[in-house]
Amino acid sequence: MKKTIFMIAVVIGFTFTSNAQDGTQTDKGSWLIEANTGFGGVSAHAANTGFGFFTSDGITSWSIGTEGGYFVADGLALKAGAGYTSTSFSDFDITESILTYKLGAKYYIINTIPVQVDVTGASIKDANENPLWLGLQGGYAIFIGDMVSIEPGLRYNLSLNEDFTDEGIFEFRIGFALHF
Repeated sequence: MKKTIFMIAVVIGFTFTSNAQDGTQTDKGSWLIEANTGFGGVSAHAANTGFGFFTSDGITSWSIGTEGGYFVADGLALKAGAGYTSTSFSDFDITESILTYKLGAKYYIINTIPVQVDVTGASIKDANENPLWLGLQGGYAIFIGDMVSIEPGLRYNLSLNEDFTDEGIFEFRIGFALHF
């Protein structure tokens, strides 16, 4: 029964989305402001321009940030983001503050499938090397009005540094966007 209700809600949501979507949200000259959350791999990703909280094995980390973009062509936005992350290591009584940034591009395929590529970095005080990540992201834009969308998606962050991690970080993300 729960699966049936869920499927009906999904079908209604997709129908509403396709009927309400006229493309003006992603037209050239429009603006985009986003807030994101990420789940998975958060502890290893020191550069975050979204909202997050992580705690494990004496490490507590929280982050806050936002991203904005301008549509330079229909469906294509150039984006920039900024954030702040605080990480505490209880075993060493150390707290680290990190300023983060992101530069990239986001393209909406048929106005509902956002695909993004970006570079995310961080500035860590007294670090020999600051983290730098290449990010690839894709998802689906669910427009719940003329100006608001919810964008669940998957993201892969590939480290561009040898000192931080050689492995990529895979995340499930939920973004909330305002379109002007």
